[in-house]
Amino acid sequence: MNRIIEKEFITPEVFRMRIEAPEIAAKRKAGQFIILRVAEEGERIPLTIADGSAGEGWIELVVQIVGKTTKLLSMLEAGGSILDLVGPLGKPTHIENVGTVVVVGGGVGIAPAHPIAQAMKKAGNRVISILGGRNRDLVIMEKQMKAASDRVMITTDDGSYGMKGLVTDAIQKLIDEGLKINLVVAVGPPIMMKFVSLLTKKYEIPTLVSLNTIMVDGTGMCGACRVSVGSKTKFVCVDGPEFDAHQVDFDGMMQRQKMYQVQEKEAMENLKK
Repeated sequence: MNRIIEKEFITPEVFRMRIEAPEIAAKRKAGQFIILRVAEEGERIPLTIADGSAGEGWIELVVQIVGKTTKLLSMLEAGGSILDLVGPLGKPTHIENVGTVVVVGGGVGIAPAHPIAQAMKKAGNRVISILGGRNRDLVIMEKQMKAASDRVMITTDDGSYGMKGLVTDAIQKLIDEGLKINLVVAVGPPIMMKFVSLLTKKYEIPTLVSLNTIMVDGTGMCGACRVSVGSKTKFVCVDGPEFDAHQVDFDGMMQRQKMYQVQEKEAMENLKK
């Protein structure tokens, strides 16, 4: 079991959890994830590592309540423990000094974007982070992203904070300013990543996307995270979770992501009974 060191709600549906996991903290790299299980009879779910300290032996998860297991996880408190925790899993982000890197995080995708920004900055890149959300409450980890970036731009759909518009509007603004962008890394809802990809392809800017939201068992055995990348079938959990955005079939991915909606709804309804 892994002890929960800290737990707090960032918004009514998003919470931060710091967990004692010294071996994972010592090995984890940007872009990697863990798999946890809350109860003996519970499902295993993959969650991307948002932060960690090898010296203090902890990792941090930022989780949105979207189903039964994330709801059960949200009910645990500091001092309690998680039944099973394994990792780090997945291929880490390729980190090198390429020049100017724009890291885009949408909603809860800001959390997995955070260690990528940290690593890119440490490698000597100029890091510009774009944080997007539907409204001000959904723009998370601003302080942490500022610490990991040379510049932070914020967009909200409703204009309640930062620039009114989408993350693509912020990328376009940078391009219009004449900035040479050497790499874009985008993490967030598939529809957001799709439109980031369409924009950067137009300007021939290399772009990586993390497809972690489609993962289920995280080992490549269930096949639920199959995606088409460059017309080849890939498994997000073992071949990724990051891929060349300009090669990803986002429409196919979004269709596959709807596969278990009925079961997810039933599980949540049963939990409420």
